[in-house]
Amino acid sequence: MPPTPPPSGSARPSAVVNEEIRALVSAAGGWLYGETRQRYEVLRDEWTVATAVERGEIVEAA
Repeated sequence: MPPTPPPSGSARPSAVVNEEIRALVSAAGGWLYGETRQRYEVLRDEWTVATAVERGEIVEAA
């Protein structure tokens, strides 16, 4: 099943989302629990959509 785009509209660039993921993991010392894990999962899904959009696998609505 293809990833679902985030409800906020257009996806951010994958590089931006990736940097946020790296900062989150670094700040957590590599261990993701509770709210930090939930935030990571949201960012991971956003990154998946962003990379698919950049590859042309998903066309964003106008």
